Amino acid sequence: MTTMTDIPAVDWQGQPIDCSACEHQDCLALGTCGPLRSCVNDRYAKRIDRFFGTNPGLAKQYITHSYFEVRAVAAKYLDLFQLNRLINDQDETVRASVSLRLPAKLLTKLIHDPDREVRVRVASRLEPADLSGMLHDPDYYVRVVIARRIAPGMLFHLARDADSAVRREVAARIGVEWLTKLADDSDDEVRLTAIRRMPANLLPPYRFDSDWRVRYEAVQRLPTEYLKSMTTDEDTTVADLARERLELETSLENRKDAYDQHQSRQ
Repeated sequence: MTTMTDIPAVDWQGQPIDCSACEHQDCLALGTCGPLRSCVNDRYAKRIDRFFGTNPGLAKQYITHSYFEVRAVAAKYLDLFQLNRLINDQDETVRASVSLRLPAKLLTKLIHDPDREVRVRVASRLEPADLSGMLHDPDYYVRVVIARRIAPGMLFHLARDADSAVRREVAARIGVEWLTKLADDSDDEVRLTAIRRMPANLLPPYRFDSDWRVRYEAVQRLPTEYLKSMTTDEDTTVADLARERLELETSLENRKDAYDQHQSRQ
């Protein structure tokens, strides 16, 4: 197993680190930095993080450092005023780090960031009411995150999304009045998700679905009068469940009739 001390102490340009030439001699003397452990000049991000963790006040000095990892780690320790200076950093790793700390009201500045990972983080942190500006994001996973978080009343905008993963998330949260549209989706998983949330009285048309899982879900809750037609379903699992339910319903009806007759004789 590789440990931190197994990784050589070299800077971001691959040169050996020389502590005697470092401007942070005071930190070295205080023990808040040290080779192979905590060093802002090291190319290893964990060592950079340890340096700023024990010397957070120095982070602002490295906002314009040439090595992106230094800027990205420094972003974790900057005050919000200084952090704002990195919103348009040329490196996506830096902007991603910034997106984790910006106040929600400032995150809208990054909704059109060219990097999808940045936008995923933004979509994960924005207030749900502010997500509408990202509904048409070009990346499917950004839209998946939006579908999981946006207000249910706004989900109809994504009900016909080009990606089935997005539509599946929509089907899991959208209002019941939209479920029949999603239950007719071309994707089996979307239909199944919609069917599972659909009221029993709306299930009869889906007993003929091409996917046995949809039919199985339907047969579990179908009104009794539709069960007989499903006892001959091509899938034995569906047919067996239909017969079991039909037998149970018949048994319950017979018991009820017997009870009613008994009561009428008294």
